[in-house]
Amino acid sequence: MQRLLTRLSRLAEVFAVAGAAIAMAVALMVVVSVVGRAAFSLPIQGDVELVQFGIALAISLGLPWCQAQRGNIIVDFFTQRASPRTLRALDAAGALALSLMCALLAWRSAAGALAVHAAQETSMNLELPMWWTYASLAPGLALAAAVALVQAFVASPAAPAAPTAAEKAAS
Repeated sequence: MQRLLTRLSRLAEVFAVAGAAIAMAVALMVVVSVVGRAAFSLPIQGDVELVQFGIALAISLGLPWCQAQRGNIIVDFFTQRASPRTLRALDAAGALALSLMCALLAWRSAAGALAVHAAQETSMNLELPMWWTYASLAPGLALAAAVALVQAFVASPAAPAAPTAAEKAAS
């Protein structure tokens, strides 16, 4: 399980780098559009649509890495005195809940893409096909679901404990 989690984490890192590149491209486009609007009265046509699409994609691509790094907010006020076994159970339950939520979102994004494709819906200004926007969200959400699911099994109190540094060095 740990090896699978490592592979998923590497893939999540690739997704995150792609998401960061998309976010930077969107930021650059915004700067060019604002300068073009202010200096030459020539903004980038449909810049708001492109920002919406690009940032949604960047966020969905960053979610798996955030989960792989355990970067989500954890409120530990009520669990400060809990046993390690209880903490593992809570971590497993939280990861499982996140996995189910991301899987549901990935499924509905893909289903939405099919429905929007069938309806031939396009964006208002650029008249871009909307289905690809919905479809582009599904891979990041699906990977986030997979990472969280594996983490749920790894964190489960029934799962074997991760080897300590001394055990790793001995093997």
